[in-house]
Amino acid sequence: MQFSLPLTMLIVFGSAKVISDLLERVGLPGIAGEILAGILIGPSVMNWVAPNETIRALSDLGVLFLLFSIGLDVQLADLLRVGLLSTLVATLGEAVPFLAGWGILLAWGGTAHAALFLGAALVATSVGISASVLKRWDLLRHPASQIILAAAVIDDVLGLIVLAVVSSVARGRFNLAEIVVTAGLATTFVVVTAIWGTRVVSRLFPHFHSRIRADEAQFQVAMVLLFSLAVLAFYAGVAAIVGAFLAGLALADSADSRVRNLTRGVTELLVPFFLAGIGLNFDVGIFRSRSTVLMALVILLAAIATKVIGCGLATLSVGWQTSLRVGLGMIPRGEVAMVAAQLGLSMLMLSAAVYSVIVFVVVASALLTPPLLKVAFGRAVHQAP
Repeated sequence: MQFSLPLTMLIVFGSAKVISDLLERVGLPGIAGEILAGILIGPSVMNWVAPNETIRALSDLGVLFLLFSIGLDVQLADLLRVGLLSTLVATLGEAVPFLAGWGILLAWGGTAHAALFLGAALVATSVGISASVLKRWDLLRHPASQIILAAAVIDDVLGLIVLAVVSSVARGRFNLAEIVVTAGLATTFVVVTAIWGTRVVSRLFPHFHSRIRADEAQFQVAMVLLFSLAVLAFYAGVAAIVGAFLAGLALADSADSRVRNLTRGVTELLVPFFLAGIGLNFDVGIFRSRSTVLMALVILLAAIATKVIGCGLATLSVGWQTSLRVGLGMIPRGEVAMVAAQLGLSMLMLSAAVYSVIVFVVVASALLTPPLLKVAFGRAVHQAP
């Protein structure tokens, strides 16, 4: 069904907010409602709105602003304090799901290449989902949240490297030098921007502000930095959202309340398109085949259990409660999983059924993360303003 752009935006935004509010009223996380809204208005149920380039563009902008706003609320020193632990969390949190996904599909009778793509789809956490949950509950300063955020950023870099390796193997022309260069460039970009970016921006930001006479000069400079680092991140081989997060992190000490308020307003407008967009891609037709349903449930359970086990083992030294919170916070899959699924399908390595299973895991893990985190954080959620 085709609608005009304003009507499409009204349907997506309005339904996301209405269902979010209904779930909040009964004590459930509103974020799950926004994803559920996408399923209801999407092709699988009401067929009011289908995924298209416009929705994808709004979704991409939504997650960029979400990660930028998260960066504004986080202190670099807090992330550096958990840097080594977060690296271990990200590493084990990728290795265990990859091996599980690879092994399950091989046992199910899939090809070796298809198994590699499924493993690659399960490795990376969706930082957008976890960050959105933690921000809405005012938990970004919580120690477990800082580990989750730092690990999810590292996870994104590692996930894209894993995907590069898998696609090279599938093409039959594995180039170690090219992968090492890509990995080195991506890692260097993240480290240099995170550590030295804050110092540089804190010195230059007031200078630009004093020279620009336009209204909302600080916000304009902040937007230039946001999109510049997003572009640089993309060309460095990592996701643009990592650049957006680092831009917010660089401005955390120098941005005034006006920049934060304007960013919050744009974020509130665009994030529902990101969350509802996840639901729009869900295909209810997956439940027509009993074997596909069984495969989907097995892989979903594996996707949850392997993150909890892998990330939890890495954080046992700081207590079982933190370990559980970190493991659950790393459950949702998102951007990297969809890229892996689309790449595997386009290369004829993945069947349509396995592709649908990956989309199901992305949607289901995003829906399950908010209530699981609410239980794990317990009183900390209720104490948040």
